[in-house]
This record gives sequence, C-alpha cells and structure tokens, in this order.
Amino acid sequence: MIAVDTSVWVEFFRGRQPLTDRVSDVLERDQVALPVPVRIEILSGARKTERPRLARLLSALPLLLPSDATWRRIEEWVATGAGAGQRFGVANLLVAAIASENNCAIWSLDADFARMARLGLVSLADPAG
Repeated sequence: MIAVDTSVWVEFFRGRQPLTDRVSDVLERDQVALPVPVRIEILSGARKTERPRLARLLSALPLLLPSDATWRRIEEWVATGAGAGQRFGVANLLVAAIASENNCAIWSLDADFARMARLGLVSLADPAG
C-alpha cells in the first residue's frame, strides 16, 4: 500500500500531468491508503463548495488512524532526527508514523519525507517507476 501525501493530492486535483495519470493508476489498483492528517489537510484547504464532494471521494479510500504507539514513535523520531541535525514538521511526522505503522510506503513531493527515509525512518514509494 502507498500512503499518498497532501503534496501529491494537490497536484492531482490540479490536473498536473504526468502525476495525474500515476495517481489514477495506483487508485485503480487499490494501492492507496489515506492517513487521516492528509484527509484533514485536503479538506481544510478546499473551497467550501468543494468540501462535500472531496469528502465523499476521499471516503472511498482506506483511512489510516494514529494510535498511542504513533505518538511514542514520533517522539523517538524527533530524537533520532535531532541527533542527525534534522527537524521535521509535526504533520509530516504524524503522516510518516501512521504510514510506517501500517507498512505503507509514502508518496510525497515534500522533502521532509526524503530526509526521513535517509534516516531509515520510512520507505518511499515511486509510482513513476
């Protein structure tokens, strides 16, 4: 499974090619999971008139939720990152920890996730091949 991050969804909804075709492909193969912070980011950034339609569309995807262990993992990752001179946004840490706990690779255009991957915290998806 692939946890698709907000940065990819934004480009998808804007119709940016070739990313749109790649997202459509993984959607058709039922390979996409949606971390709840990503769902909230998408809905909070949507126009009021678009929000109900987006909520319905996103509800078709498996939703990944944090657990108590998620927060402990994030604290460990903060220490690991700090030890390597790295800092990460809280939302990205939450998305990453949820994805990791659910054995999902992350597909994102955000450099935070690439830096997390270099530290061995997460695995990245590359639907482009």
